[in-house]
Amino acid sequence: MITGDLKSKIDRVWDAFWSGGISNPLEVIEQITYLMFIRRLEDIQTAKERKAARTGRPIEGPLYTPDTEHLRWSRFSNAAPDTMLAVVRDGVFPWLRELGGDDSTYSHHMRDARFTIPTANLLAKVVEMLNDILSPTSVAERDTRGDLYEYMLSKIATAGQNGQFRTPRHIIQLMVAMMAPGPNDEICDPACGTAGFLVESAAYVSQTHQEALLDVAQRRHFNQSMFHGFDFDRTMLRIGSMNMLLHEVEQPDIRYRESLAQSASPEADRYSLILANPPFAGSLDYETTAKELLSVVKTRKTELLFLALFLRLLKPGGRAAVIVPDGVLFGSSKAHKDLRRLLIEGHKLDAVVKLPGGVFKPYTGVSTAILFFTRTDSGGTDDVWFYELTADGWSLDDKRAPLLPEMKLGPVPSIPLDEADHDKNNLPDVLMRWGRRIGGERKRARTEQSFCVPKDEIVAQEYDLSLGRYKEVVYEEEDHKAPQDILDELEMIESDIQQGISELKGLLN
Repeated sequence: MITGDLKSKIDRVWDAFWSGGISNPLEVIEQITYLMFIRRLEDIQTAKERKAARTGRPIEGPLYTPDTEHLRWSRFSNAAPDTMLAVVRDGVFPWLRELGGDDSTYSHHMRDARFTIPTANLLAKVVEMLNDILSPTSVAERDTRGDLYEYMLSKIATAGQNGQFRTPRHIIQLMVAMMAPGPNDEICDPACGTAGFLVESAAYVSQTHQEALLDVAQRRHFNQSMFHGFDFDRTMLRIGSMNMLLHEVEQPDIRYRESLAQSASPEADRYSLILANPPFAGSLDYETTAKELLSVVKTRKTELLFLALFLRLLKPGGRAAVIVPDGVLFGSSKAHKDLRRLLIEGHKLDAVVKLPGGVFKPYTGVSTAILFFTRTDSGGTDDVWFYELTADGWSLDDKRAPLLPEMKLGPVPSIPLDEADHDKNNLPDVLMRWGRRIGGERKRARTEQSFCVPKDEIVAQEYDLSLGRYKEVVYEEEDHKAPQDILDELEMIESDIQQGISELKGLLN
């Protein structure tokens, strides 16, 4: 976990960026990402040199030549600030844009890198910070590198509209833990942003299948063909790629793709698991939307088109956990009803988890839910599990302050949660009851926080999936005083007031 001292260093560098004229948090992270990548190239080159020294053979595929040796991190990071700025600006970045690098997605996304750090002192501060945390190679310190990046990404969520790129980490952890990805899965996020879902999936698999990942073929799958992310923002692609790298995934498939505008045919029927929080605030023109998606649902609403896309991308038997706005659950348009009917009749809708209204504050108060479904192409929905999540461990106002110590959701929560804390954090309860939904949850009353609803009842309600449609609210009878008794009390109070006023007047006379 990142320490307070390290947070303070990052905050100081962040403040230096702002005072230096770079106020866009995405640009700050992008510049730090470039430098992290350059630092990675130094590590790769050093490893090649050590191998050559051990074997007595020439360096295999060197990244640097005698002409570019001065562009290495170990060279310029020890130079005076003005010299460092000149080398990085005029030498390293032009070289970086032409470099094949380590033939990874990171090097591909660095080809249009722009250096915008304005001053030598600011560059020296950032390089010093990265030197503090990126030089060691132990497992604990690798975790620190990932935590560093997560902390920087969390700053996006406090930066107005840019926060749309970030889903709260604990909500991502909940969805991943409920889906329980395994070492043979192929996982995709078609709107990956900073790759939070892929990062947490990688962490979950690493934690739960350590022995399986010792196998050479399985490890190759983990590093090269397990994780897939698409985005149409090249800044996000660079940041997401580096996020995966710092969480020890060597070659993820993170690439440019306009998911709703391009044909999904090359990717169709491919993925066993989709985890996503796609954009759902806009609409597309029919002309720019992939025709194969419009054949599933005739609409311009992105939230419905993404659901159609997910069904297209999943292989039969593939599963999905995706965040949707509440309108998807009860919208009355033909497109809304057709999509819900398709999920329930054509595939298997497993669950609807209603999220608290403030979970995405401070930048939006939109009401959302998580849909869990399985592509079957032959139906299979018998009943749907509903859970009303009312607390996620954080205040639901614009401050989003923690109400409890930070915990990591996974196969085993990082700390036990007392029943007394349930009102502040329902997430462990969601995870526990999700595992029981096939059995005991079916017996729970509709007045409980979670319950199951038979498919026939949902069909009778025109496939409405809003939790309030099925939850029963019990009103407690309260005794009230009779109106005449209340009036008598008011008369007595009024009499006391009048008497008090008369006494005061007497004292004044």
